[in-house]
Amino acid sequence: MAKTILIIEDEIAIQNIVRAFLEDEGYTVYSAGDGLEGIETFRRCNPDLVLLDLMLPKIDGFAVCEILRKESRTPIIMLTARDDDASQMKGFDVLADDYIIKPFSMPLVLRRIEAVLRRTEQGNEEEPSVIRYKEITLDGENYEVLVGTDEVSLTSREFEILKLLLENPGKVFSRESLLDSVWGYEYYGDQKIVNTHIKNIRKKLGVDYIETIRGVGYKIEKENQ
Repeated sequence: MAKTILIIEDEIAIQNIVRAFLEDEGYTVYSAGDGLEGIETFRRCNPDLVLLDLMLPKIDGFAVCEILRKESRTPIIMLTARDDDASQMKGFDVLADDYIIKPFSMPLVLRRIEAVLRRTEQGNEEEPSVIRYKEITLDGENYEVLVGTDEVSLTSREFEILKLLLENPGKVFSRESLLDSVWGYEYYGDQKIVNTHIKNIRKKLGVDYIETIRGVGYKIEKENQ
């Protein structure tokens, strides 16, 4: 059965170009031209993935993402001309799964869509697993992270990074290996995106067990050390 994608984009030319590429790849595509219409279409069509512009009429993309996240874990990829660090960090704070800067290459967008959908499917197929590290509990089945008894909301990428580190205590992961393992495709952007995700994980957890190995990467120390 064809995967369904919802495009929430107010620029009709971009909307039509993206739709054409996606339909050529066999996706079923829905579209909306403003934030309110996007939310309504999402609820009606229940897509497998959302491509979300930030600068939208009526409700901006950040607010749309927050609303959708309260209702669903459907992957959300932001498409935007806003390339500043603050906007990207805010995108991840509202739990977007990826952030692509305009102008963009459609073949690259397609690869990112495939990677996000593949990662989502793999996550759904995984055996139930709970990882405990000090006061952190990561529940792979229910996609939940607790610090003590407090639930922490992570994006899918942040979740996968934390899970990978917790599954391999003592192992140092370079930025390149994290990109390869978590992003699942050859990443053409700035590798500092990993730094941003690690910073967000630390901030959200409120406890810092992720150690920076200067010039190499990151690790979580073995619990008995």
